[in-house]
Amino acid sequence: MIQLGPDLLRTFVAAADCGSFTRAAPTVHRTQSAVSMQMKRLESDLGQALFRREGRGVALTTEGDVLYRYARRLLALHDEALAAVGGPKPHGVVRFGAPEDYATQYLPGALKRFATAHPFVQVDVFCDESSRLREKYRAKELDLVLTTERHAGGSDSRSLPLSWLVAERGAPVETRPLPLALYHAGCLYRRNGLAALEEAGIPYRIAYGSPSMTGVMAAIGAGLAVGPVSVGTTMPGCRLALPEDGLPPIRPVGIRLHARKDGAPDMVEAFAGFLRQELALDRA
Repeated sequence: MIQLGPDLLRTFVAAADCGSFTRAAPTVHRTQSAVSMQMKRLESDLGQALFRREGRGVALTTEGDVLYRYARRLLALHDEALAAVGGPKPHGVVRFGAPEDYATQYLPGALKRFATAHPFVQVDVFCDESSRLREKYRAKELDLVLTTERHAGGSDSRSLPLSWLVAERGAPVETRPLPLALYHAGCLYRRNGLAALEEAGIPYRIAYGSPSMTGVMAAIGAGLAVGPVSVGTTMPGCRLALPEDGLPPIRPVGIRLHARKDGAPDMVEAFAGFLRQELALDRA
């Protein structure tokens, strides 16, 4: 039976992240030839080509990309298990900031798993707009923050698709001007939603505004308006718009994790790791 040991998977992930066996070698404390031999053995065991040559480096094949996603998850669980049952238990406080909808959608899973591995670490969560969270992060009032960006790009980020949220019954999708429930000015969901309507030539009016997700979704759930949300947003009595609703597609935004590295306690980086896995953030 083929065994995917953590050492082998760690070398594989390092090679994929670095895009080169040579650059991966020092990160896993092996020689370049040892890394190359490990990857050849892994490909032989699986009967699949995991890397293809690309210039002076390597890139993942389709099969390699599939294994990469599983390898990241397996290594995270491996490290999580070791942290939960062995070694000293860190104490302290992690100060984390996120917009309200991100905290609702992504935080429960990460918090549950983090609490299992680090039961004595306190996590303080602050919900606010992305612009204010960036300010608090730069002022070192927060250790790590999730923010909405105009575009995805770089490490610790990914694209976040948007859609229209409407009431399951009685949604005013054919009303003109279209009544909208939006976050306050400055929100990228609001900007991209309005841009989509203007490009489609659909007249609209801003019927409800709120700085909180609860306020926006209350108006949508009551069938009084529609509004732009991330595609993972759920609420009883609401659904994401369907093509037959006639609402235009909305350009995606980016979601980015800012995690303090210089002088940050180990528990901050540990919590960042749980968030990276929960959000499936792009590697560097």
